[in-house]
Amino acid sequence: MGTPKIVGMAGSFSRPSKTTSLVRHVAERASSRYGFDVAVYDMIDVGPSLGSALWRNQLDEKAQHVLQEIVAADILVIGAPTYKGSYPGLFKHLIDLIDPHELKSKPILITATGGGDRHALMVEHQLRPLFGFFMAHTLPTAVYASDRDFLDYAVASQHLSKRIDEAVSEVDVFFAGRVPTREAAE
Repeated sequence: MGTPKIVGMAGSFSRPSKTTSLVRHVAERASSRYGFDVAVYDMIDVGPSLGSALWRNQLDEKAQHVLQEIVAADILVIGAPTYKGSYPGLFKHLIDLIDPHELKSKPILITATGGGDRHALMVEHQLRPLFGFFMAHTLPTAVYASDRDFLDYAVASQHLSKRIDEAVSEVDVFFAGRVPTREAAE
């Protein structure tokens, strides 16, 4: 059996992006702890074919690759910027192109970013139900970050770092015994 892979998908259309930075930070923390291979994507990586695709087979090769990486991942880190209390529409369209059975029982660590605290429940009211439909295992601790948690698009808050570590520790349930943790080796 090969090294498990963690795939991050940020629903962001901007570069640089706080959402992508958060997803990458979480995925790298998990990789550091468990030894996962890591890949992180954003909506720019998916490309423009998503907007005109009604069906998965209408995506171009670049978008098909990102979608295949998502469904083949051993664990996902999903992140979305918050727009008017929810995730972006094209991010949802990408998720809509996934067959429900492809995410069944897959562990997903959900994250979101927003301008302030008013959007903090987006992870619970939007993302958790979305992946619940797919019968995925969303980890109990979700991670929300506001603008004040970043400095130059990098995670800079001790409180946020602590929450990320708490969420990452919940991966143990899915990979205990399968993957030696790097922290255990030290």
